[in-house]
Amino acid sequence: MSLSSKTASFLSIRPKNILNRDFESLQIGEKWISEITYIRVNDNWNYLTTIVDLADRKVVSWTLNDDMTAENTIIKAWYDARNKREIKNGFIFHSDRGVQYASNKITSFFSFNCKITQSISRKGNCWDNAVAESFFKTIKHECLYRIKFT
Repeated sequence: MSLSSKTASFLSIRPKNILNRDFESLQIGEKWISEITYIRVNDNWNYLTTIVDLADRKVVSWTLNDDMTAENTIIKAWYDARNKREIKNGFIFHSDRGVQYASNKITSFFSFNCKITQSISRKGNCWDNAVAESFFKTIKHECLYRIKFT
């Protein structure tokens, strides 16, 4: 397979913004959103990954790791979430365009599962993932900025 064929193959599975800011969901397991944020612990960064179900706005899963590989962020959170909740046919998994979510590993994983549609925010548009961004703002303001973690 030539380099251009590999690139074309990758681009054909590149997710689009399917959620399109439709943050309403009437059924649990219909739409989940995910995000990763940085948390300072002493002189090091830790990475908090969350998955939120839009139907009840519950954090279905979260992970905290000292590296931001796809394996230690979204993949761990995904398997934990799937152990806790079923997903519906036509399920949408939405995130920002972070390197973990746009990686070949994650896009391939979601594209090969007929039950899942991966949705990724448009470039430079934080409003496309506003529910996750709002959740992290609240956590940081109410807790993380008031306490020094060691």
